[in-house]
Amino acid sequence: MIQVQTRPARHWLLLLSLVAMWGSSFLLVKLAVTSIPPATLVAARLAVAAVVLAGVLVAAGRQLPRSPRLWAFAAVMAAVGNAVPFWLIAWGQQTISSGLAGILMAVMPLVTLILAHGFVEGERLTGPRAVGFLIGFCGILVLVGPEALLELGGSGSSLMAQLAVLGGAVCYAVNAIIARHRPPGDALEAAAAVAAMAALMMIPAALVVDAPWSVRPTATAVAGVVVLGVVSTAIATVVYFKLIADAGPSFLSLINYLIPVWAVALGIAALDEDPDWSALVALALVLAGIGLSEVTRRRSANAPHRL
Repeated sequence: MIQVQTRPARHWLLLLSLVAMWGSSFLLVKLAVTSIPPATLVAARLAVAAVVLAGVLVAAGRQLPRSPRLWAFAAVMAAVGNAVPFWLIAWGQQTISSGLAGILMAVMPLVTLILAHGFVEGERLTGPRAVGFLIGFCGILVLVGPEALLELGGSGSSLMAQLAVLGGAVCYAVNAIIARHRPPGDALEAAAAVAAMAALMMIPAALVVDAPWSVRPTATAVAGVVVLGVVSTAIATVVYFKLIADAGPSFLSLINYLIPVWAVALGIAALDEDPDWSALVALALVLAGIGLSEVTRRRSANAPHRL
């Protein structure tokens, strides 16, 4: 029997807040990367997030976690979910268009769906869910337009940039599965540990790759890094852990379909842009895909759970 899966309003509220925080990060990165190279940008972003989260812990009278298991988890999350994908995507977007990057990043929900089927209990790959995710992906293709599609493939630096962004999307998918298996503990403490580990990974890399002491950032770039660190990384990571623990990785992965919609809405509100018919069709496809992906098959009480 087919039924629509009902979710608490807080799941959607947390998801939409992440869409706003992460969706705005592309604009902030564009502002910052004009005078700050990618590795240094990522290291600074993570350092700001680590300092903010550590400060919040101190203000709350709490400490960083002491569990070796949680720190091991934080190290993996820092590498797979922060340091590596942040760097790959920033590096790739120096060469390819944002539209093409949007197509490649939209692969993340599909990869998450497949991985969750095998590694997360209760996240079965159903027919309606698979079709819903594919419809959402088609919405992304319509949104970015045929020009971006024609850029797929190629060779040389363009191909390497595409593979870098695709690698970032796969990292995010793997990270969503790992995050679901977070050891017991507070989301704020886990977020602080992950940010600290990610900063420790990226700062040496930036020192070697970029020679950041020679960088002369503009005031706008510095402001972009600060907002990226505080909002798009520190606050967003706490919300991320809370949402993925409550709602699961497949639901969270819908964010990669909603972020382009947020970008269009931001353009309308902030830049007075007038979207053409393709944006409206894309929005309809994305929302239809999300709705269909939330349809699930009711299993009998005796149906076995897949691990």
